[in-house]
Amino acid sequence: MRRLTMVFLPMLLAVAVHLTPTYAENRIDGQRPDAPELAAYGPHAIGVRTLQMVNRDQVDILKIDPKAAKPETLPRYDRALTVEFWYPAEKAAGGETALNAFIRDGKTEVILQGKAVRDAPPAKDVSGLPLVIISHGYPGNRYLLSHLAENIASKGYVVASIDHSESTYRNKAAFGSTLVNRSFDQLFVLSQIASLSKDPKSFLNGKVDADNAAIVGYSMGGYGAVITAGGGVTQKSVDYAWGGPHGTLAVHKSGSKTHDTLPDPRVKTVIAIGPWGMGYGFWDAETLKGIKIPMMFVAGSVDDVSGYENGTRAIWQLATGVDRSLLTFDNANHNAGAPMPAPKEADKVDKDLGFNLADHYSDAVWDTVRMNNVAQHFVTAWLGKYLNSDAKMDAFLTLVPAANKGVWATEKDGTPKAEHTHWNGFAKRTAKGLRFEALKVGE
Repeated sequence: MRRLTMVFLPMLLAVAVHLTPTYAENRIDGQRPDAPELAAYGPHAIGVRTLQMVNRDQVDILKIDPKAAKPETLPRYDRALTVEFWYPAEKAAGGETALNAFIRDGKTEVILQGKAVRDAPPAKDVSGLPLVIISHGYPGNRYLLSHLAENIASKGYVVASIDHSESTYRNKAAFGSTLVNRSFDQLFVLSQIASLSKDPKSFLNGKVDADNAAIVGYSMGGYGAVITAGGGVTQKSVDYAWGGPHGTLAVHKSGSKTHDTLPDPRVKTVIAIGPWGMGYGFWDAETLKGIKIPMMFVAGSVDDVSGYENGTRAIWQLATGVDRSLLTFDNANHNAGAPMPAPKEADKVDKDLGFNLADHYSDAVWDTVRMNNVAQHFVTAWLGKYLNSDAKMDAFLTLVPAANKGVWATEKDGTPKAEHTHWNGFAKRTAKGLRFEALKVGE
């Protein structure tokens, strides 16, 4: 009888495996062994919820014909936005941890797997948490930076990631809508959250402090974040025939009454990852003087979408009115740090788009999880400094500019020697291929 069991057990296991449906496990919470110190998840359990918001009576860019005469009255509509929230949750909460998301083709729905529990009760022992608003690229969606949203929520932040209407994989439309609406969306969501924080019926009641907020924007989200930080656009960009039709982008023009209300005092800092626009003349040295809040920029040194020397790096150099830093992934392209790992289902060529969908998320040189971990580390340090006034974070932001030139020199007990300049928070031999540069006001 024992011999029969031994013979048939492998066959039974094979049948069981064959009959069990298989799903791609698309993890967004990866932590590599070489992840820097602050990339680790924080002490809080995490919840995730979806809310619908409507910004009423906005200019309907899609109904304006740029080839026709300018209408006397611009068409208007109620602009719908879907917002995903990650937040500290009760530790005992159990439930679904999957996120259902569409990928770059706008047709394929996949399951992303993280640590956050759907609709978990907010943690009872926290209140007045800092707010972080995440703004995706064009096209993108609210899950594109979900790795970052979940990670920083575990450290005591409420994170709101926006689906920007007419700019997602599912409803991508005229580029002019993104140009005009991106900053407005960011500020509208901020105001909505401020109201929800005082609403007894909202899960955010008392949990979030909208007066202590940051914006993290990637690509076109970074474009919007630069405007929100005070960087008004140029007349040249207002006049583009392919931009905001009939001068509708003028609401963001540097020196205009509408733009001069920025930056909003509730926004204490901005992180712009590969912000688009500088290479097309959307800002110049004069208009970037309007930036009045500290900024961290993140970029790949060979970014061929937003540009590096004439793109992100140029914005960083010209924003002379504030303290600001620039994290560079050497030899990385436009996907440096921001996108989550490519879902397994994205590894296919889309005939309509003409490229492998995985390219939308990946980099040819850098591993995505490695970039995500580095981004999580620096974003944690930056937010800790500017939203939580945590002086300990300065040690992670005061670095020899080129990581490759850092020197590892410690005593036998691990105490750093005087000549030790290796990047703080990075284990020995792991701070390579990165640069972190800082400029002060007036520099």
